[in-house]
Amino acid sequence: MATWQQFADSAPDLAASVRARFTATEHHVLATLRRDGSPRVSGTEVDFAAEGRLRLGSMPDAVKGRDLKRDGRFALHANPGDGSMDGGDSKVSGIATAVPNEGSDLFDLDIREVVHTTVEDGQLRIRFWTPEAGLRDIWRK
Repeated sequence: MATWQQFADSAPDLAASVRARFTATEHHVLATLRRDGSPRVSGTEVDFAAEGRLRLGSMPDAVKGRDLKRDGRFALHANPGDGSMDGGDSKVSGIATAVPNEGSDLFDLDIREVVHTTVEDGQLRIRFWTPEAGLRDIWRK
């Protein structure tokens, strides 16, 4: 797993594209796991913390926070904005870890995978990054 800073150092162009998607709008979609293992999706906001970490918060005792405290696995999908692929489509997945915080639940996101998809020159471009394999670039017609 990696921090946002480790990812950005490893794949700066991809990190810039993904960060642009997550900062273009305020609200995104978070997928967590319920107690029975089924998925739950919730709205969320993210913060690119000064310490080089990607973070998200939750109101105290909200179900997404309870989900993450019990099982930290998550998938985070950036709001696509107007629905066009002009800025691409970004996803980050990994493990969330609770951070001591007064007044709300706060989580550091340890990154296992980042995916950014765009349409370029009539082709689908999929850029993947993992800490183990680094950056991969796939083009599909």
